[in-house]
Amino acid sequence: MSTILMSVADTFTTLAQIGNPTPEAPPLSDKIMQFVRYITWFATLSGVLSIIYAGGHFAWEKWSGGGLQSPKMVAGAMIGGVVATSAGTIMNAVIGA
Repeated sequence: MSTILMSVADTFTTLAQIGNPTPEAPPLSDKIMQFVRYITWFATLSGVLSIIYAGGHFAWEKWSGGGLQSPKMVAGAMIGGVVATSAGTIMNAVIGA
């Protein structure tokens, strides 16, 4: 029994000597971050374009006297924009950065 305890004690002594390693970025992390920045830029651009399109469609519907479907498009674009812009904040809160 004492041999097992000595072996466990030696293991813990060896593990205690291992230092706290510093974090290191994984390979290709700069390319991944560049891709994420491109996706963020594309999400912002598509949100702005969808609001512009919905506004133009809304003006056309008002001018031609058709049914109003554009307010739903504007609301959808706004909700999509809120989700896209808050995704980074939510991830930072989850990751703890």
